[in-house]
Amino acid sequence: MKDTVIIGAGLAGLTCANRLCELGHRVHVLEQGSAPDYPCNSRFSGGIVHVAFKDMRARPEDIKAVIERLCEGTDQLAANALSNVLADESARALAWMQSHGAKFVKGGALEFMRWILAPPRPRRPGLDWKGRGPDALLRRLTERLREQGGELDLGRRVVGASGGSGRPFRLDVQTEAGNEQLECSQLVVADGGFQGNPDLVREHISARPEALFPRGAATGKGDGLVLAQSLGADSIGLHRFYGHLLGRGVFDNEKLWPYPTVDAIAQSALLVDGAGRRFVDEGRGGVLMANEVARLTDPLGAVVIFDEAIWTGVAADNRYPPCMNPSFVASGGEVLEAPDIASLADALGMDGGVLGDTVSEYNEAVGAGAAHSLSPPRRRSPTGPQVLETPPLRAIRVCAGMTYTMGGIRVDNSSRALDAAARIVPGLYAIGAAGGGMEGGENAVYLGGLAKAVVTGLRAAETIGGEG
Repeated sequence: MKDTVIIGAGLAGLTCANRLCELGHRVHVLEQGSAPDYPCNSRFSGGIVHVAFKDMRARPEDIKAVIERLCEGTDQLAANALSNVLADESARALAWMQSHGAKFVKGGALEFMRWILAPPRPRRPGLDWKGRGPDALLRRLTERLREQGGELDLGRRVVGASGGSGRPFRLDVQTEAGNEQLECSQLVVADGGFQGNPDLVREHISARPEALFPRGAATGKGDGLVLAQSLGADSIGLHRFYGHLLGRGVFDNEKLWPYPTVDAIAQSALLVDGAGRRFVDEGRGGVLMANEVARLTDPLGAVVIFDEAIWTGVAADNRYPPCMNPSFVASGGEVLEAPDIASLADALGMDGGVLGDTVSEYNEAVGAGAAHSLSPPRRRSPTGPQVLETPPLRAIRVCAGMTYTMGGIRVDNSSRALDAAARIVPGLYAIGAAGGGMEGGENAVYLGGLAKAVVTGLRAAETIGGEG
């Protein structure tokens, strides 16, 4: 019987496994991917390591202040101290990564770009991950795990579990050769959420899961969530995901994901549904907008409306590489252009009167400094709102690109799974995107997936090490 079995070999799982080996535990990691460079969100990521868009070495109190602001008005996170764990542990997590072979470069002037895993991804559209920083780090952690005597078995999908509550866990593991069973004292779920499970996405996030573009590896099937629930664990915040607005042509054009995103343009202008009406406060950011697009009756009907000033300004800003103008068009993205709103509505197949009223109301409120009076209200963002007055007017049809689900198994601040009465489920842990409560909430708060993976992975390992 193994001391600990970890389900999933992304950054969270490999962090936890390596730390457990350092603490003298016997560790067995099960990864459903069968190739040595198995796909996972960690490997596909842009490699930017931050907490709440703050430097990983920022003062904890400064990070907590940002988290508190981001969580304003949301019950789930405002009363949940889990997110502050990231602030307290961010500097140590960065140092741990560096001591385990992670190399970094500074990616730009913005604070959240201070720590980017090297070698960095090229500043161009499309998915380019092989040999880049996240891929290189996962390979180093895999080598280090095996050097320490840890086991990593590929092509292993855990399809069932029993036991617990003081008894060993017994796992049913599916392999290409057939099924097998494993026993362990502690079980760590690190399989990355449920974004790759259409049934769970339909139940919790969108009635049209097929209309959401898988912006990440889409390997998270929710196996760990279902397994943990069968063992008595509760869940939290399953209705939110981390993602961005993408051009709708992404379904037929692989150059349009994971970058560039349409977020910055939408934050400067306005986002409408298929009927030409606003439905979300664009100033709350791209992650929230993507979530609200997913909740529409027709998630593929959403359109961003903007003007020439935004297209040659915000859209061409190279602080958010790759910038939309010209990268998006050069990669095959569609930008509609018209001399006036009636012509633009016609090109979009919308009612010109409805779209015209929406734009007029928006321009009047923004011009008067009263964007808060709009319905929904419009708060300020770093790039907007801006009056749409410089012809030609433009539009981009968008969709919600879902990277990973932010809700998951309910845990405490040591990554231990909790039941519905907030009692610890003995021996069961959830880390990375498999654990819920750090991100999400009504504001769809995103705090940094890579940092979350390392911090929670270390927490679980050191809790197991202290209990073992």
